[in-house]
Amino acid sequence: MLIARSIALFVVAALFEIGGAWLVWQGLREHKGWVWIGAGVVALDLYGVVATCQSDDNFGRILAAYGGIFVAGSIAWGMVADGYRPDRFDAAGALVCLAGMAVIMYAPRGH
Repeated sequence: MLIARSIALFVVAALFEIGGAWLVWQGLREHKGWVWIGAGVVALDLYGVVATCQSDDNFGRILAAYGGIFVAGSIAWGMVADGYRPDRFDAAGALVCLAGMAVIMYAPRGH
């Protein structure tokens, strides 16, 4: 159950971070205005809060593992929000990152 909770927290964190960055991008690059930018900043703040809810006490481990979620989540976000079509190398790279995340976060450590 702890792994399922951890994965859920990583997914929520990814939605806030990737969504927040996308909102800022839309506000600045697509000229949608300050409301979009402000919403992005709030979402990015919430990402920071959600990341602290992981049960592991090692900030570096959590942030490193989250990197794998961020890579795969960014590709997925691009597909849904922007119509991005990843190629096989994008997919392979995302899978490698997710495998690395699983090793970093969930490998048995004997303590």
